[in-house]
Amino acid sequence: MRRLHDDELAVDVDLVQRLVADAFPALAGRELVPVATSGSSNTMFRLGRDLVVRLPRQPGGGASITKEARWLPYVAGRLPVAVPEVVGVGEPALGYPERWSVTSWLPGAVPRPPVSGAASVRLARDLADLVAHLRAMVVPAGVATDASLSWYRGGPLAALDADVRMSATACAGLGLPLDLRAALRVWDLAVAAEETVEPSVGWYHGDLVAENLLVDRAGRLSAVLDLGGLGVGDPTVDLVVAWEVLDAEGRAVFRRALDVDDATWTVSRGWAVLIGLVTFPYYGATMPQRCADRVAMVQAATRGD
Repeated sequence: MRRLHDDELAVDVDLVQRLVADAFPALAGRELVPVATSGSSNTMFRLGRDLVVRLPRQPGGGASITKEARWLPYVAGRLPVAVPEVVGVGEPALGYPERWSVTSWLPGAVPRPPVSGAASVRLARDLADLVAHLRAMVVPAGVATDASLSWYRGGPLAALDADVRMSATACAGLGLPLDLRAALRVWDLAVAAEETVEPSVGWYHGDLVAENLLVDRAGRLSAVLDLGGLGVGDPTVDLVVAWEVLDAEGRAVFRRALDVDDATWTVSRGWAVLIGLVTFPYYGATMPQRCADRVAMVQAATRGD
């Protein structure tokens, strides 16, 4: 399997077959095929036609598997699109040190950004509906003390200023088609704008980008994937989906549907700049499609159209 991290856990077909047979004997013997488009958090294998095995790539990644097993059933009944169903969770075994899961395989295609024209407008409405439903979910009692639902992407931009500037410096020598000075000006505007926004707390996906979305043959949003970053905090970060996935017309529709004010929209531009800039130095050599998507996102957020 393709290595993305220095501390990548060793996983191959033989190990996964043995893990599945040990933990879920009823599923043993199914065809097992690596998924070429596995993300950066989990290595994935198709298990038959309707299931997928997800194994964390790095030590500590089992925490997100545990979180998804706890919260996906809660989320599934409250969103307008499908989310994976957790069929079972496997424990560390056979030398593999993390919890892992078997989930349903959802049909659909990842939208290739930026989606344009009428397709962007349709998808914008679907994405706004998804974000609205996420924000409308009740936060159960006791969640405020659940550390697994607290992430930097639900916190303030100002706390990440040093990270952004360090990433911009690292990006300077990568030959990216970006105006890094303009991107940092947008960042500064976003940090200042955040101080004027009324604090908001709610559910957020945390990584609402193209690679975690599925659309059907008509281009309508059909599923949202990888809820390992699900959290409770400031949900503004989820607005980055408009900067990556949609064209200018689609972004305008998305913004109107959610009634986003000027200051919050500026903050969302800052999140887009941040998520883009931290991507390039780390994944530039290993995830070219992710980096291409992030380039488009930072360019759009820098323009602000």
